[in-house]
Amino acid sequence: MTRPSAAVFAYHDVGVRCLRALLAADFDVRLVVTHADDPAETRWFASVAELARDRDLPCVTPEGGDDPAVLERLRSAPPDFVFSFYYRHLLPDAMISVARRGALNMHGSLLPRYRGRAPVNWAVLHGETETGATLHYMVVRADAGDIVDQMAVPILPDDTAAEVMRKVTVAAEVVLVRSLPALIAGTTPRRPQRIEPGQYFGRRRPEDGRIDWQRPAHEVHNLVRAVAPPFPGAFTDLPGGRLWVHATRPARGIDAPSTSPGFFERAGRCYALCGDGTVLEIRTAADANGPLTPAALTRRWSSLT
Repeated sequence: MTRPSAAVFAYHDVGVRCLRALLAADFDVRLVVTHADDPAETRWFASVAELARDRDLPCVTPEGGDDPAVLERLRSAPPDFVFSFYYRHLLPDAMISVARRGALNMHGSLLPRYRGRAPVNWAVLHGETETGATLHYMVVRADAGDIVDQMAVPILPDDTAAEVMRKVTVAAEVVLVRSLPALIAGTTPRRPQRIEPGQYFGRRRPEDGRIDWQRPAHEVHNLVRAVAPPFPGAFTDLPGGRLWVHATRPARGIDAPSTSPGFFERAGRCYALCGDGTVLEIRTAADANGPLTPAALTRRWSSLT
């Protein structure tokens, strides 16, 4: 029996785990396309390029998603499948149509919800209690093709986006592994997506982490979780410089000394009164000099009052 062949566009932990799943299923991976590491970005996830080198797979790192050299290479030896696993560029129709048996993408949400960029961060930011991974056919419109399979994972109240991302990575691997036999056999189920308005999200920027203490406490808490390290982090600008808030916790039974949003100290712990009159405990934070101990954080807050 002829081995199924594939071209793989991949990045991040999802890319590594899904590429390994294809290799375990004895796919002939003819080309791996990934991203060169961005020197301005701290890489906290596994490297697709390193995996490709370790497995002696041909690997390229083009600057854009429509590189003509990559397209020519695909056309010269058309693969059965084209897969995109957390690749950051939208593949053009010319590359999608090269696949003789289908082009599929692994997306980090329960489509049709949270289409587009940074789906895990957006789900945490909006206080969702679950998200997941979805394998779907690619079409020209982003994250809009027929769904093959998906798997949900829980989002707990204090989970950070990085913690949820690890769950989504496992879900992506499970979904792909259990879908491969039907893909190879040509019996894959396909469920058309119902595209829901307001469910396409764009890229998040570091400035989006600015905290508005006039917002309700649960919104501030969700923002902190959504951008906590290794992402750029939530921050607030105070006299003496910028302070990054890395972890918060809803505080119950704590009465604020004022009705105006602001910071206060109680029994060696730091708290923030938010715009809805509820309180968050500031668990960890850092300034330009690095992480602040609870004592240093308390002194910092106390100096503002």
